[in-house]
Amino acid sequence: MTIRLLTTAFALYGSLISFGQFNVGHTTITFNDPSRTGGYGSGGGAGRQIQTEIYYPAATTGDNTAISSGNFPIIVFGHGFAMAWDAYQNIWEHYVSLGYVMAFPRTEGSLIPSPVHADFGLDLRLVEQRMQAENNLSTSIFYQRLSANSAIMGHSMGGGATILAAQNNTSIKTIVGLAPAETDPSAIAAAANVTVPAVIYSGSSDGVTPPADHHVPIYNGLSSDCKTFVSLIGGAHCYFANSNFNCDFGEATSSSGISISRAEQQTRTFASLDSWFDYKLKGNNASLGAFLSALNQSPSSQVVSETTCSVAQISDAETNEFIIYPNPTNGIISVDYLKNYPEIIQVFDVSGALVLEKFSDGTIDLSNLNKGFYTILVNGQFKPILKN
Repeated sequence: MTIRLLTTAFALYGSLISFGQFNVGHTTITFNDPSRTGGYGSGGGAGRQIQTEIYYPAATTGDNTAISSGNFPIIVFGHGFAMAWDAYQNIWEHYVSLGYVMAFPRTEGSLIPSPVHADFGLDLRLVEQRMQAENNLSTSIFYQRLSANSAIMGHSMGGGATILAAQNNTSIKTIVGLAPAETDPSAIAAAANVTVPAVIYSGSSDGVTPPADHHVPIYNGLSSDCKTFVSLIGGAHCYFANSNFNCDFGEATSSSGISISRAEQQTRTFASLDSWFDYKLKGNNASLGAFLSALNQSPSSQVVSETTCSVAQISDAETNEFIIYPNPTNGIISVDYLKNYPEIIQVFDVSGALVLEKFSDGTIDLSNLNKGFYTILVNGQFKPILKN
């Protein structure tokens, strides 16, 4: 009974994290960078003003309401060209309800003068650092409520600025680009200096930032050991956000072949991104398998993906009873036992059903199983594996 409960809970990670439990609180903080000038907002002190709209898990919806009990990861988000932060309400409502704090710098939002990409990248980086400092500030609404895990994420121009913010920056756990745009200075060039895990989402019908000129070279340039490219077939540039006049006007004049709705594009994005954040920012190792499984099991007519990530990248020090390899696998896997040699090996599918059981001889043959995500159970400990 214990085995089945463990594996069923493990298999259901991906579905459980989709149900939010928190209301959305909001506050505004103007951060300051004394080494620069300009920005947006006031009240942060001498130097560059970086007014930031922050949404957080709260017991009661509203402005400056008390934050919920717990420790919440931080996601700093960069807006697109000529797009305000409020175009991304769909994103903050989704992730705050799941237990994340989201911070939206409002700088570099004008058409004229044109935005300075380098400054926006520095703003994203500084806001992440200052949000972490809020955890130790006794007068802050976020005092002792923030975890040490942060991500930087952005759309279009903000996606390119995310790359600029992440270069030579190992304090963050991951970056996510939604249709990231080439910038000046070059995000494509800066990608070579990004080593943290990364996910790039791309709409295949994006004519605003055509994938071949923007998303793909940024992805290819990343030096991350674990990076993933997700192409949403028939997807648009602007559909990652709510409807926005400036973005929608640009898309109407440049994109063609869009075949999915805005709601469908957002649903497909959250279907894998939820698990990714759960893994990288909340430390739920099982969610890496759920992330890879979501990409592997999505119909090719909806999602085309490439990844260098593997469940084998989860440290064996965390579950050190045994090692399995190769992972992912096409069939035969080897099992090395670091402690007690077991009598029985069991394999469960994503529903928690036992699909294979055998006496231990150091190998497992998954050749007859369908592609997908499985759990290997040995001596009461389990590991995820992806069958290609």
